[in-house]
Amino acid sequence: VLGSVEWNSTCKNWLEVESALEKYYLPIFYGIEFIVGILGNTTVVFGYLFCLKNWNSSNIYLFNLSISDLAFLCTLPMLMRSYAKETWLYGEVLCVSNRYVLHANLYTSILFLTFISIDRYMLMKFPFREHLLQKREFAVLASLAIWVLVTLELLPILPVINPVTTEGGTSCTDYASSGDPQYNLIYSLCLTLVGFLAPLSVMCFFSYKIATFLRQRSRQLSSALPLERPLHLVLLALGAFSVLFTPYHVMRNVRIAWRLGGWRQDRCAQLVVSCLYILTRPLAFLNSAINPVFYFLLGDHFREMLLNKLRQSFKSLRPFRGWARLLRGR
Repeated sequence: VLGSVEWNSTCKNWLEVESALEKYYLPIFYGIEFIVGILGNTTVVFGYLFCLKNWNSSNIYLFNLSISDLAFLCTLPMLMRSYAKETWLYGEVLCVSNRYVLHANLYTSILFLTFISIDRYMLMKFPFREHLLQKREFAVLASLAIWVLVTLELLPILPVINPVTTEGGTSCTDYASSGDPQYNLIYSLCLTLVGFLAPLSVMCFFSYKIATFLRQRSRQLSSALPLERPLHLVLLALGAFSVLFTPYHVMRNVRIAWRLGGWRQDRCAQLVVSCLYILTRPLAFLNSAINPVFYFLLGDHFREMLLNKLRQSFKSLRPFRGWARLLRGR
C-alpha cells in the first residue's frame, strides 16, 4: 500500500510538472524566440528588400527562409497567451492554421538549409555560377517547389487537429496529442523520414563532398584555403539542424506511440513522456531565432551592404540634426 501511495504521489508530481511546463516554460521560451527572432528576421527581410540589388541563388533561399520564420514567429503571441491562460482563445480556424504554419516552418527551414548546403558546394565547384543549379530562375522554381511539397506533406495533419469548442473555450492540442494514435504514428514516422531524415542525409552528403573537395585542393595548394569557410558554415547548419530537430522528432514519435494500447494505461510513464516532449518543442523552433546568423554568414556581402545602408541612413539624418540645433538655439 505504501508503494502504491508513493507511486500515486509521484504521478501527481509529474502532472504538476506537465501543467507548469505548459503554463510557464512554453510561454517564456516562445516569448524569447519571438523577441529575438522578430528583430533578426525583420532586419534581414528589410536588408534584402532595400540593400540587395543583385540576387543570387543563396539570397533567394535565405529570403524564403526568413519569410517562413517570420510567418511562424507571428503565430507565437497566440500560442504564448493561450498556454498562459491554459485554453485556446482564438477559435477553431486559427487553431488549425496555427498548427499548419508551425509545422510548415519546421520543414521548409530544413529544405531551404539543405538547398543552401548544395549551393555552397556548387559555388566551390563552379565559382562563376555558370551551372544550372546556381541560376536565379532555378532557385525561384526550387523555392516554390519546396512550399508546395511541404504543404502536400502536411495536408494529413489538418484533419487530425480537431479543435473542440465548449463554453469554457476551445481545446487546441498539439499534433502528437490529437487524433487516432495508430494513424498518427504511421504518418509521423513517414514525415520524420521524408521531412527530416532525408534532408539530413543530403546535408551530410554535401558536407562530405565539400570536405573531400577541400582536401583535394589542399594537396594541390601549399597556402591556406579561403574556401574552408563554406565547410565551416555548412557544418554549423548541420550541427544546429541535428541538435535542435532530432530530440523533437524522437519524442514526438515516442509520445504518439505511448498513446497506443497497453502503454496508455501507464499514466505516470505517459506523463513523463509528455513532459520530455514539451521540453523539446520550443527547442525545435529555436531555429527561427538563430537562422539570421546564416544570413549574415552565408549571404554574399549581405552584412557589408546592410552596414553601408545604415551608415548612409545616419549620414542623411545629419542635416536634420543641424536644423534641430539651430531651432533650439533660437
